[in-house]
Amino acid sequence: MTTASTLSLPFSLCRPSKIRLNPKKSVVRGGFSVFAIFGEDGGGPERKCLSGWGPLFDVEDPRPRVPQSKGKFLDVYQAIEVARFDIQYCDWRARQDLLTIMLLHEKVVEVLNPLARDYKSIGTMKKELAELQEDLAEAHRQVHISEARVGTALDKLAYMETLVNDRLLQDHNAQESDQSPPSTSYCKETLKPAKPRKSLNVSGPTQPYHPNLKNFWYPVAFSNDLKDDTMIPIDCFEEPWVIFRGKDGKPGCVQNTCAHRACPLHLGSVNEGRIQCPYHGWEYSTDGKCEKMPSTRLLNVRIRSSPCLEKEGMIWIWPGDAPPMVDIPSLQPPKGFQIHAEIVMELPVEHGLLLDNLLDLAHAPFTHTSTFAKGWEVPSLVKFLTPASGLQGYWDPYPIDMEFRPPCMVLSTIGISKPGKLEGQSTRECSTHLHQLHVCIPSSRQKTRLLYRMSLDFAPILQHIPFMHILWRHFAEQVLNEDLRLVVGQQERMINGANVWNWPVSYDKLGVRYRLWRNALESGAKQLPHSESSTSHHSESSTSP
Repeated sequence: MTTASTLSLPFSLCRPSKIRLNPKKSVVRGGFSVFAIFGEDGGGPERKCLSGWGPLFDVEDPRPRVPQSKGKFLDVYQAIEVARFDIQYCDWRARQDLLTIMLLHEKVVEVLNPLARDYKSIGTMKKELAELQEDLAEAHRQVHISEARVGTALDKLAYMETLVNDRLLQDHNAQESDQSPPSTSYCKETLKPAKPRKSLNVSGPTQPYHPNLKNFWYPVAFSNDLKDDTMIPIDCFEEPWVIFRGKDGKPGCVQNTCAHRACPLHLGSVNEGRIQCPYHGWEYSTDGKCEKMPSTRLLNVRIRSSPCLEKEGMIWIWPGDAPPMVDIPSLQPPKGFQIHAEIVMELPVEHGLLLDNLLDLAHAPFTHTSTFAKGWEVPSLVKFLTPASGLQGYWDPYPIDMEFRPPCMVLSTIGISKPGKLEGQSTRECSTHLHQLHVCIPSSRQKTRLLYRMSLDFAPILQHIPFMHILWRHFAEQVLNEDLRLVVGQQERMINGANVWNWPVSYDKLGVRYRLWRNALESGAKQLPHSESSTSHHSESSTSP
């Protein structure tokens, strides 16, 4: 809810102008009236000169149709209606400003006509030209005022999006959900004042991860990093695991703790598809069964294992207690792209804060001034446009498409012309693109395992340049370091009680939707907001026998 005075037109609807244009007389002082040149009795020189422009300027003045709601409280729908009248007025006023300048220029031409010298003195002509110059200056000033009005209207549209975010953040009870949607017509009675603004509450020490967040497939490593004789130790949800390949070459994931004396298994080796503890040589298969105990009788010992499989160049595990889902989402780059870099990093921030950062592009021209956003201009308005219900969309004015894919993946496609330069207003207008995949695995409450994959739809020769992967990693670390110094600071303040989502604005839409999705998941909601696929998958995994 907001007041009409906040959203009403930023100018007087009845303010007289300095100029009056009359087709039968010269320019004189008084009120502003331009439609007379298209009247039934109009036949002067202006009508003759501008008759071809009639359809452009013959637009109805929207001011008489503006609802008189000043001082009243408006709901979101009514506020949008007021903003619509703002835009209509800006359009109408801009046309009138342009018409004024065109008519004044016609008057200048008329005064300077050589034929006029036969019946006008030089003094009269100088006086008329001086008046016309003054009127032209005033007309140009009005154009600048119109530009300011357009800027104000755009600010109001941004405020409208903020109101929509506010509605997403409101806690609706069952009674409110059964009510019909508010009418778009204007109420005659004054509505009640708006309730205090609500925000997401992400503050205080990070709480233990909810079990529902574990019931997903998580990609935890790239296939190219797991050889037959190597291991990959990982932490996932504050539990240590180790991944290795069995005798059949398929990956397995077991608890990274020996059953004998709790020694870390990843400090050992892989022998014939079994991982060997470096302390006393106990060996475990990919299902966690101990198959060898040197120097003692073989006992029936088993360590925990996690469902693990390999798909599209990535190793996936299921850390939850619910039965694993059958389907695993595809994270392959779009058709026509070639993978150029696969990078793994361990970062000292909670994975939700890192996702918040990755889902926000508005910070780029302020934070990444030494890397990919160097030289970017700061737009007057940044928006993320997305369906009414969805976790994907595109940025305006940047040619970047972005999607959050539950539980922890961010995919983006960027239109580029050359390094550090954006091209066009949308990815469809761009000839070359960069595709990114970020996977934020919750290692612990203050640590994230980040998997980053970068693909291009151009320059395939870069794949064959020696040591190119070192350059890609260096650049990725530069970009991340620009973010980390800020996100680490956020984390410190969050732990001490600050709310990192205290005041969401319009360009925070995707981050807000991620937080709403996660809050609903952790609260056990049957329907997860903005994500139909994740809702059905989660429900299936929770109810499977």
